[in-house]
Amino acid sequence: MINNSQLWEQTLFELEKEISHANFRTWFQHTSIMKQDDGIVVVGVPNEFVKDWLQNKFHKTILRSLRTLSEHIRGVEYFVCKVEEKKPEKVEVKKVPNNITELPLADLYVNKEDGLNPRYTFDNFITGSFNELAYAASQAILKKVGTNVYNPLFIYGNTGLGKTHLIQAIGNEIKIKHTNKRVFYITSEKFSVDYVNSVSQGTKAMTIFKNKYRNYDLLIMDDIQFLSNKEKTQEELFHIFNELYHNNKQIIFSSDKHPHYIPALEDRLKSRFSAGMIVDVQEPEYESRLAILHAKATTQNFFPSDGIIDYLASSVQGNIRELEGLLNSIICQSQLKNRDLTLSEIKPFIKNTAKPKKLLSVKEVVKIVCDFYNIEESLVYEKTRRKEILKPRQIAMFILREDFNISYPTIGQKLGGRDHTTVMHSCEKIKNDIKNDLSLIQEIDQIRAVF
Repeated sequence: MINNSQLWEQTLFELEKEISHANFRTWFQHTSIMKQDDGIVVVGVPNEFVKDWLQNKFHKTILRSLRTLSEHIRGVEYFVCKVEEKKPEKVEVKKVPNNITELPLADLYVNKEDGLNPRYTFDNFITGSFNELAYAASQAILKKVGTNVYNPLFIYGNTGLGKTHLIQAIGNEIKIKHTNKRVFYITSEKFSVDYVNSVSQGTKAMTIFKNKYRNYDLLIMDDIQFLSNKEKTQEELFHIFNELYHNNKQIIFSSDKHPHYIPALEDRLKSRFSAGMIVDVQEPEYESRLAILHAKATTQNFFPSDGIIDYLASSVQGNIRELEGLLNSIICQSQLKNRDLTLSEIKPFIKNTAKPKKLLSVKEVVKIVCDFYNIEESLVYEKTRRKEILKPRQIAMFILREDFNISYPTIGQKLGGRDHTTVMHSCEKIKNDIKNDLSLIQEIDQIRAVF
């Protein structure tokens, strides 16, 4: 009969095929089969948080994998068993308050040859519904660098959502899997500075500049929106893009907005960006926030009491950077006090530290929508049903209802004295349209990004 250790090892092998590598490392570290009793497998987990997550998210997958290996298994239970080696690590962290403000060496180190930071890997990248499409595209690139439908790959979304982590993880992974490939990461600002310096230094410097960027197998450019209004830099990027693309070299861009909505960006560049895959990254939903915070806490050997991470994930709906910043602050407070903080201590701290949600009036929301569609604000309040006015009005109603929870009658009253049934119809129409209209989804995302 197969022993517990071998059974769990084989189960983990099967699970790893079905679960992303990052999630596998996050939730299945320090787990083991403690015993088997009358067809029930008891799995030991390090804390209540992991126990709840495995029960709610992976239970069916775990049971199916176990039954594939042993048909006599009929159930799985989870039991929290403290991992002994974690205890000294936790105490040791608290005994070194002098290092609170210090970052690990990898956080400070950037490879001067390729611009990549080695701490950005897929091993510590958490995936969820908010970024799963961007993650899937990145995995496809790893299999066929430069010769795939995701060339170029353009990832956009608000700041702090992990875009830089993801695109640098692609670069770091390709360096490992394809040692012969030349990889280079750069921000658009640095690229612009490099270009201007080369121009000022004469023909020879420009030749070196052109040859450098045309010889990479993978060029990753971050924050492309900062090329707005830089006509000569855009022109040079256009020529570099063509050279790389026609030679099956992989190109990856990131931006805080869809390329079609980057002001003063040349149409020919927008066209080139659209030749491959354009995908957005949104703010993480509650479950993803939980996973991100748990993974971050684990990497720092911080094991908060039950409920703290759950409260943090529930209370803060901002971006990943904001979440991690608050968690780091909590860790620092815990280290300074040389003890675990209670939930009652955490609550006022989060309330005072978290970025307040921006409050907007109905008029301000309408103005943002009208500015986006370049129409006169006053037209939205009139009785006209012209198509170019009707769509922005319906979107304004939809956002006021969905994002600000304003009642239908109030929305109708504020937007020209309309009946609440008109508002309901408008909201339902937009809800149905976004199910099949990708461009409409992107437009609404761009509008929401201004809030």
